[in-house]
Amino acid sequence: MQLVIATRNQHKLKEIRTLLRGLPVKVVSLEGFKGVPEVKEDRKTLEANAKKKALIVSDFLKKLVVADDSGLEIKALGGRPGVFSARFSGKGATYSSNNEKVLRLLKGMPLSKRKAYFRCVIAVADKGKVIGTAEGRIKGIITKKPSGNTGFGYDPIFRPNGYKKTFAELGINKKNRISHRSRALLKAKNIIKKYVQASG
Repeated sequence: MQLVIATRNQHKLKEIRTLLRGLPVKVVSLEGFKGVPEVKEDRKTLEANAKKKALIVSDFLKKLVVADDSGLEIKALGGRPGVFSARFSGKGATYSSNNEKVLRLLKGMPLSKRKAYFRCVIAVADKGKVIGTAEGRIKGIITKKPSGNTGFGYDPIFRPNGYKKTFAELGINKKNRISHRSRALLKAKNIIKKYVQASG
């Protein structure tokens, strides 16, 4: 059985593929399929976006699909950027421009007021039907300047609680052990495993 990861983000794809190792399925990306619709992430919650993506792609491909939506939620910004994390700095947003906007909005704030958490929701669907969802989160703070050069997105400005380094400084392996995505995928892995066993 094939399991399709519904993302064209190469960084995310690599991370998810690594975390899903060991499942009794062949993990593939969207690259090998033609005509897969581009899903607009226009829902109001991470869960709704992940479900929408998983449903549309699994219905189109008639396959087992895993989709995720992740967001950074900052207390001082009322939970923003949240569902708008990928496009927080507007049209043509880049990782750098998003980080710059966050740092600009928090300028002058002490570390004690820069509490945040990363949240990831995974949706698993097969042939247009949602099988289950899983959520993972990790608390931390927003640093005063970017640090580190691994990872992607807000990794250079997010320092998880209990660590002295940002996600971008910790390196991929350590990040994958503690991240919001790894926590969500661990739960999703069980959903997939049970489903595949029951289908087999």
